[in-house]
Amino acid sequence: MASRVQMIDSLRASARSLTAAELASVCELHVSTVRFHLEILERAGLVHSRSEQKGTRGRPRHLYTATMAGAPQSSTGAGYELLAGLLAAHWDGTADERASRAERAGRAAAGAQQVSARQISGSPRRSLSLRDAVTEVAATFAELGFEPELVTERAGVQMNLHACPFRSVATAHPEVVCSLHLGLIRGSLSELGGAAEAISLTPFVEPHLCVARIVAADEVALP
Repeated sequence: MASRVQMIDSLRASARSLTAAELASVCELHVSTVRFHLEILERAGLVHSRSEQKGTRGRPRHLYTATMAGAPQSSTGAGYELLAGLLAAHWDGTADERASRAERAGRAAAGAQQVSARQISGSPRRSLSLRDAVTEVAATFAELGFEPELVTERAGVQMNLHACPFRSVATAHPEVVCSLHLGLIRGSLSELGGAAEAISLTPFVEPHLCVARIVAADEVALP
């Protein structure tokens, strides 16, 4: 996740679009790793690519530019939204059973993401402070298009999610979509070592705002 944030920051800081090779050089990453992350970032709507037309023979280069967070997605995004809606609608069980399974799925996804990130970076498992762990989780949700905002509270951190990219599906099936996102938050914090006593997610506090609250385990005020 840190590599993707670094890539987005580098693209936003650049005065021009960059190729994958140029971005790899700036971020000191292998070009294959950069291409892997660029595909994910483009699907999330955080990166835009275009082919460079130079009027010469050979394959055109692909140039990448950072987009504004929460930018409208393409028809491909609409296809994913349709698929998500169909899966949520046909998930068997009672509402409580669906919510429980969705949260477990979110936790499993968080674990898989952290394992993948460690394998790519070659770094061992870290144990972060609660604030740093929540910041990393917020970066993950930013990649997904949620436009997160962190607010430090006396006993923990509040993460405001301003633009759920799955809003239409979440409105119809909150027990699946919102529980999955809660599991992703809980699982990510557990993997990152952020000591939390309570983690909650309140969907649709406002039409375009969901609020996650993370209470520190030691009940000590955060700096």
